[in-house]
Amino acid sequence: MDIKTWTYIIVGLTFALYIGIAIWARAGSTKEFYVAGGGVSPLANGLATAADWMSAASYLSMAGLISFMGFGGAQYLMGWTGGYVLLALLLAPYLRKFGKFTVPDFIGERYYSKTARMVALLCAILVSFTYVVGQMKGVGVAFARFLEVPFTTGILIGIAIVFFYAVLGGMKGITYTQVAQYCVLIFAFTVPAIFISLQMVGNPIPQLGFGGQLEDGTYLLDKLNMLSVDLGFAEYTSMGMDDRVNMFFVTAALMFGTAGLPHVIVRFFTVPKVRDARKSAGYALLFIAILYTTAPAVATFARTNLIQTVSNQPYAEMPSWFSKWEKSTLIKFEDKNQDGLIQYVADLAQNELTIDRDIMVLANPEIANLPAWVIALVIAGGLAAALSTAAGLLLVIATSVSHDLLKKNLMPAISEKGELLAARIAIAIAVVGAGFFGMNPPGFVAQVVALAFGLAAASFFPAIIMGIFDKRMNKEGAIAGMIVGILFTLVYIWYFKPQLGGPGKPEGYWFGIKPEGIGILGMILNLIIALVVSRATTAPPQEIQELVEDIRIPRGAASPGAVH
Repeated sequence: MDIKTWTYIIVGLTFALYIGIAIWARAGSTKEFYVAGGGVSPLANGLATAADWMSAASYLSMAGLISFMGFGGAQYLMGWTGGYVLLALLLAPYLRKFGKFTVPDFIGERYYSKTARMVALLCAILVSFTYVVGQMKGVGVAFARFLEVPFTTGILIGIAIVFFYAVLGGMKGITYTQVAQYCVLIFAFTVPAIFISLQMVGNPIPQLGFGGQLEDGTYLLDKLNMLSVDLGFAEYTSMGMDDRVNMFFVTAALMFGTAGLPHVIVRFFTVPKVRDARKSAGYALLFIAILYTTAPAVATFARTNLIQTVSNQPYAEMPSWFSKWEKSTLIKFEDKNQDGLIQYVADLAQNELTIDRDIMVLANPEIANLPAWVIALVIAGGLAAALSTAAGLLLVIATSVSHDLLKKNLMPAISEKGELLAARIAIAIAVVGAGFFGMNPPGFVAQVVALAFGLAAASFFPAIIMGIFDKRMNKEGAIAGMIVGILFTLVYIWYFKPQLGGPGKPEGYWFGIKPEGIGILGMILNLIIALVVSRATTAPPQEIQELVEDIRIPRGAASPGAVH
């Protein structure tokens, strides 16, 4: 069977599975819609969290960025992995003990203020919407290759699919769907990596294979360094080393942004006990590590195969995968010197090949001429990754609108049925809006997601961490800090991203910091403003201070002043 037939079979089977699970686990109450009834096992929640976490940015875009950025792409690996550890150890158990459905719920109660809740609500919607724009681009890339249609058509199809099962199941349906999606995406990511590792260096373990030797005795990374230098690029293993400012700031923004992501935090409310939140965090870290340790190998294999396949080769003799990706408009060849050969070089004036980095993971098995079923499997995995995270993000938007805005503020008397209806309408509006912006995103998938992480770092992280560990932090400090942090980061991103209407002048970056890393300055501003304002205003009520103490002390432990 050809690739298209295999793709229809595998994608069709996986989608039937997802939709079947969504129908089986259909939410019948607001608690099931928001936190799956609070009865998910730690193992299932760990799998679902890993799927929620490993979005199109992790599956499709991270290895693609590393393949073009070389060593510099490590900022995405380090930032996202370190951030998850930070979230699991510092925040998740305490938030779970607090027992609220959403981050705005936590902030509203901890800071005893409807205004604080509203500010957090707006931040949650902004962060989640920015993140889901990146996922919709990933969905568009996968559908464009799968159906051999233009990229924009792929996004429109993705909108319909996401809308169906996110609206139907809520958190209960999404959780169990994500368990299946994790199994699909991790199998789809690792199987081709094993195939290509065996093909190139004879080692079935990709994590070791990308440091292995080729048939001629040359180490793979040395070979890629030589190929890169011959085309005018920097050595693959040194690319990015000259931009250590952004290596630090982007890594830090991803780390602290992770710890403030609403759609990941809410996963720890779906388990029965605080102990289960810790267990599910550990499981998720293990499941995430499988993909994250494989990504550098996939990036190296993909970059080597791409250069050897296209560089200085006759365009008329390109394999069929090349023309199929051209239909998606994500690969473009312009024969500037009219010689019929593909000049793929670092010099932009001479370069004739434009490649969207987000296609590298999907194109890699085709470039390596792997079996058709493996190629189809990778496409199914890409869709699983993008759809699982998109669904989680849309749920955050839905709960922010229906629970935090309507139930807690505008319409306290709204019925449970009305609240569910409002949540589903909010998802519908959000998915259409995200799809529209996904057609012209302000960067590659991982870069768009990095912007969302920066916004989360600048707004949520200080408010959450100080809400847990600083009894003196009051509503005035938290509100002022969140507003300053999010506005500063938003304005900076808008100003330096031409796709958002700003001038987009890289030479004007403050301290050389890219928009993807500016969230750290926003976070620092947030912290400073919050601390100064809180110390200059009235302390929180005594019951709030006691609540903060209670969050941090395990049940059954001695009181803070007890004598041991």
